[in-house]
Amino acid sequence: MEVFFRVFKIGRRLEVWARNQGEATFQLLRTYPLAATSGTLGPKRNEGDNQVPEGFYHIDRFNPISTYYMSLGLDYPNASDRALGGVNPGSHIFVHGSNVTVGCLPITDDCIQEVYLLALEARCAGQQDMQIHIFPFELTPPNMERYQTSRHYSFWQSLQPGFAYFDAHVRLPTVEVAATGRYVVR
Repeated sequence: MEVFFRVFKIGRRLEVWARNQGEATFQLLRTYPLAATSGTLGPKRNEGDNQVPEGFYHIDRFNPISTYYMSLGLDYPNASDRALGGVNPGSHIFVHGSNVTVGCLPITDDCIQEVYLLALEARCAGQQDMQIHIFPFELTPPNMERYQTSRHYSFWQSLQPGFAYFDAHVRLPTVEVAATGRYVVR
């Protein structure tokens, strides 16, 4: 089994998608509500800004004895965050238990236990690249139009092709980061 996570700030949810090894497309396995959020729409750019990041990330660590019960760590800051963020963009962003946050993604203790075990099962089955995509909202054309006056709109335009690719194909896009820090989908 392979898993993929997708998060939406508006709608406050974490989606778990899965596929059996060898299958081309993912299927939505379960949706978990975010137990709390912090910050506003827009990417995380500085340590202590309370923002939840936005972009394309990977789960890079498992913490079974977290301050918040259990947690899955993200590779934040990634190349985009380092290029577009401040001198210190921050660190230590997790999907975790509990219902408190200052930039992480809490989904309660019961929910993180399920998500953690799904991720662990996928890792034990050989999945090395476990992705998590975090979006401000569903980046559909009507929503993009609705938020076109946001100061983050240009950044969201670089996220939109990755969102659209997954929605159209139910497969993970190949995402790179340009020298400018913008995401490029291939």
